[in-house]
Amino acid sequence: MTPVTPPPVADPCPISPVVDLFFGRWSTQVLWVLIHDGRMRFNEVQQRIPGVTPKVLTQRLRQLERDGLVQRTYHPEVPPRVEYAATALAATLTPLFDGLARWSNEHLAQVLAARAAYDAGEG
Repeated sequence: MTPVTPPPVADPCPISPVVDLFFGRWSTQVLWVLIHDGRMRFNEVQQRIPGVTPKVLTQRLRQLERDGLVQRTYHPEVPPRVEYAATALAATLTPLFDGLARWSNEHLAQVLAARAAYDAGEG
């Protein structure tokens, strides 16, 4: 008798794959910097993102390049120069990022106050 395989369970939240893609650790910061500040070299990206290590930044840039959101341009000069830029696909995130920035400006204080109240045992 062949075991019955249950049908795959559909994700009840259609934005989950997108959230995982764009809002992973450091990905949002890298995309924000490249979308808003334009093409730049690795060290420039790292300087604009406090706390990111070179290893992690390299991993994020490679993943975002793989996802079609970052373009890496190698210039065969002496010494070699590499630049990173947001792609046209990444630029389509601008309205989403701007909306999240507005929401943060309008509501983050409320979230922080709710956390503080909860942590103080009022929640």
